[in-house]
Parts: sequence; structure tokens; C-alpha cells
Amino acid sequence: MPPQPKRKLSKGRRDRRRAHDALETANLVACSNCGVMTLPHTVCSSCGFYKGREVIEIKKKKKKK
Repeated sequence: MPPQPKRKLSKGRRDRRRAHDALETANLVACSNCGVMTLPHTVCSSCGFYKGREVIEIKKKKKKK
């Protein structure tokens, strides 16, 4: 069996250890072609453009009447 702690850790010590566990918000930038917010240095998922040119072709959805 592994060794067990002899004393209960205080809330302050426990919380200081967890100070770096918080989630950070993602950096988002506007697409230069369509304006949708995307991750930087990635191809836009809505229009397929990257750095002002089309990298992948995105099929457009047909509208239902």
C-alpha cells in the first residue's frame, strides 16, 4: 500500500495548487474574407480561405423552400 498523508491539507494550500488549472478562453480573430471568428493561423471553416486566398473548397448548403 502507498503511504498516506498524516495531516489534512488546508483549503488554502489545496487551492494554491489548483491556481493554474483554470481554463483559458481561445484567441479568436475575424476571417479576412467572411468575417467569421476563427482560430488564428488556421483555415476558415466557413469559407475555406487562409491569408486571403482559397485553400479548400467548401460546398454550400442548399436552402429548402
